[in-house]
Amino acid sequence: MEIAELLARECIRNTIASYNHAGDGGRYDAMVECFTPDGELRIVGGAVHRGHEQLRSFFSNVSGISDRLAQLTVLRHCVTNILINITSPTTATSRAYFQVLTNVGLDHWGSYHDEFEAVDNRWLIATRSVRTDAYMPNSFFA
Repeated sequence: MEIAELLARECIRNTIASYNHAGDGGRYDAMVECFTPDGELRIVGGAVHRGHEQLRSFFSNVSGISDRLAQLTVLRHCVTNILINITSPTTATSRAYFQVLTNVGLDHWGSYHDEFEAVDNRWLIATRSVRTDAYMPNSFFA
């Protein structure tokens, strides 16, 4: 494995972690900055959000989907088994599993399927597909 590939892989891991840390902290602008300007978020079985404006609107409105979310005091995304495939010097894909912990403990879980592009010395999400496999009965997000 070449040094450039190792650097790309580490940058991709950093983008994945930055996205989740920002989301857990309610820093929606920082989440949006993990995407390319025309990046998209696809919720499997749901909506597609394209570009920074739509992404920002979606992320900032998630907290308004349920009155119950006002009671949320713990939010932690745990991402595991990140499998990265470098497809060119400026593109890559990844797959990972996630579990979300909240006040109720394990809240919901699923997987990310991402496409990345190298932009200005960063690896940014061009497309993220989020598939939620299941929710606990008392989930904050179901």
